[in-house]
Amino acid sequence: MPALSAIRPEKCMSNTVPGTRGYEEVAESFIEVSQRLDFFEICSEFLDYLPPPPAWVLDAGSGAGQNAAALARMGYSVVAVEPLAEFLNASRKAYGGLGITWLQDSLPQLRTLTDSFERFDFILLEGVWHHLDEDERACCLARLSGLLRLGGVCAISLRNGPAGAGRHVYPTEDATTVADARRCGLAVAFHRANLPSKMANKPGVIWSRFVLKKVSTGSD
Repeated sequence: MPALSAIRPEKCMSNTVPGTRGYEEVAESFIEVSQRLDFFEICSEFLDYLPPPPAWVLDAGSGAGQNAAALARMGYSVVAVEPLAEFLNASRKAYGGLGITWLQDSLPQLRTLTDSFERFDFILLEGVWHHLDEDERACCLARLSGLLRLGGVCAISLRNGPAGAGRHVYPTEDATTVADARRCGLAVAFHRANLPSKMANKPGVIWSRFVLKKVSTGSD
């Protein structure tokens, strides 16, 4: 695995979103299914690592908005970032009264999160990581580390298996994620591998779950 300094610069500069390919064809059904999901079930491994409200939380790749909504209802100050306009519009319509800041932007750069924003205490990437390639993930972890307060945590789910609605997917590796995270000053606070899908009709889909804590500013 190359050091972050060896990653192709265009990967870290790009703000294109090839990982969203396929979702536009099934947007309506994806939104309907997603908004019925239970945050406390889907993200159960991460609940113990949530800070006390009203801490600042970033939902990066917020999809149909159900996780951001659950966090807002718990009393958190939530910023939700999503590249697809269809998903953002549905999120605003369903959860517009919860005080969430909705932004159209994409990983790995998250350019809309300027210095005017608070640093985050908790960052969630649920069902997103497999839509970034290896170089993009390394860039993304560096960016996420920069958005976290010291002592803050980033919760990431890693998916492997056949593609679903989003057809543009890449295999994920736990060891690579750990190595990239350490270079960015992120330590593994929780790791569980080989978990079955929590959604029905997903044969062959296996997940890993990570909680990464910011312990330093990191280095290349």
